Amino acid sequence: MSKTSRQTAETPSTLSTAEPNTLSTAEKRERLTEVMLADDPTGPLWEFVNNGWAEQIVPELPALVLEQDPIHRHKDVLAHTIAVTAKTRPHLTLRLGALFHDIGKPATRSYASGEVTFHQHEAVGAKMTKRRLRELGYQPQLVRDVAELVRLSGRFKGYANGWSDTAVRRYARDAGHLFGLLNELVRCDCTTQNARFVVKLRQLVDQLEERVQELAQADRLAAERPLINGDEVMERLSLSPGPEVGEALRFLLELKRAEPNLTKEETERRLDKWWAERGD
Repeated sequence: MSKTSRQTAETPSTLSTAEPNTLSTAEKRERLTEVMLADDPTGPLWEFVNNGWAEQIVPELPALVLEQDPIHRHKDVLAHTIAVTAKTRPHLTLRLGALFHDIGKPATRSYASGEVTFHQHEAVGAKMTKRRLRELGYQPQLVRDVAELVRLSGRFKGYANGWSDTAVRRYARDAGHLFGLLNELVRCDCTTQNARFVVKLRQLVDQLEERVQELAQADRLAAERPLINGDEVMERLSLSPGPEVGEALRFLLELKRAEPNLTKEETERRLDKWWAERGD
């Protein structure tokens, strides 16, 4: 008995006996959602593929059986995909992102120097994901979120080579409200049996999240700084170090909080007016 057949036989059926091609769009969507939200989707997913449901509902999925995975330990991309999906928590957006994250590999396969490559498979997969989920009638926001997870799923791969603060900010900005789900997908997209590699990957993702928090805090502090610093205040108002400089900086900080879009020129004009009105 093959591995996939054995997994199906050992897993109680969660699917009805109706033929896939007799289902409405809503019933197909509900069937996929049911599989996705299983506590452990491993068995239901293999059954979904082996019994012909995937061919009718998500035909891109069984196509992954023919795609050999040169990186992960699995003999095909489908086995890797199911393993990744099973590692995620039962969150529909996250599970669908995991299910579709490598869906673009068959369409982007090429060979260079005797090695197989899947250049831009995330971008291609995102378009395929959006089209398939729309056809199944999922809510537009969920469709956009899942497609975006697929598009960004490979972005983290270069982090170990060293990212600048600008690159870290770009990653967080592009992920937006999906930042947590994207990082969870990155952690789960590691099915190697090499425990040291798994630990290293998790540490890198943790480090990235810490850097994002640190940079966000630095940006908040920078936003709090007046456009004119203490040296500029002293030069402009002909002051020596002292309490008047502190009062001027407090005025400038309150001004920026109240009107954050003021230019430096307008800020200088307001400072001059404040100092004149102060009567010193």
